[in-house]
Amino acid sequence: MLLMEHIFKALADPTRQTLLDALRRKDGQTLSDLEADLDMTRFGVMKHLKLLEDANLVVTRKQGRFKYHYLNALPLQEVMDRWVAPFLQPQAKALTDLKAKLEKDTMMSKPDFMMQTFIRCTQDALWDALTQADDMGRYHFACNAVQGNAVVGEETTFLLPNGDAMLKQVTTELDPKSKIAMTFVPLFMGPDQPPSHMLYLIEPQGEQCKLTIEHYDMAPGQEGFAEGWARLAASLKSYLETGSGLDMAM
Repeated sequence: MLLMEHIFKALADPTRQTLLDALRRKDGQTLSDLEADLDMTRFGVMKHLKLLEDANLVVTRKQGRFKYHYLNALPLQEVMDRWVAPFLQPQAKALTDLKAKLEKDTMMSKPDFMMQTFIRCTQDALWDALTQADDMGRYHFACNAVQGNAVVGEETTFLLPNGDAMLKQVTTELDPKSKIAMTFVPLFMGPDQPPSHMLYLIEPQGEQCKLTIEHYDMAPGQEGFAEGWARLAASLKSYLETGSGLDMAM
């Protein structure tokens, strides 16, 4: 049986916290991926990962010559259930369970689509462009108006020039200036399309920011979303770097 002291010891070190945060943002990373953002030797990163594996906070899967690391949230949930849950009201526990389910559904599965771009801008500017309705309307390649800022539990609607709603999103999670999670309902494909899920992940890289876009749970026939994301990312990059989005109407 795993001892609680192993979990607490593993969580006590800032480097191991950084590794867990990295896997929370992007699961299934190799050693090379994880060491890229840490100022230490490869052997040092391996030692920290070994302690996380011993505490069962990280699990691994080897595929070919690569070893992929995944965040295992179960021991953390057991700690919560043992030490925190007895002091929570039932309503608060229900919200915690819902949040854990949403994060598992979006972060622990393999994305159907993922892309990254590098934008020469500040982290604040990129965050505003992805969360403020007025900014979104200025660079979107098909919509000229957006209603509703990205606020947890609130709806954001993208409007075509004729006033019809093209897309509806509901923000499910915000990690300030680093992550945005949303549902994604493509109204332009008809009223009965099932919702999917998407993530924006922001990482500052000196004078520029790395933006990762991940899309999950796409239904058959929605493969064309990838082209839409490419158009959006290109126009967003132009908007932040030059002050003007790209005219790429579909």
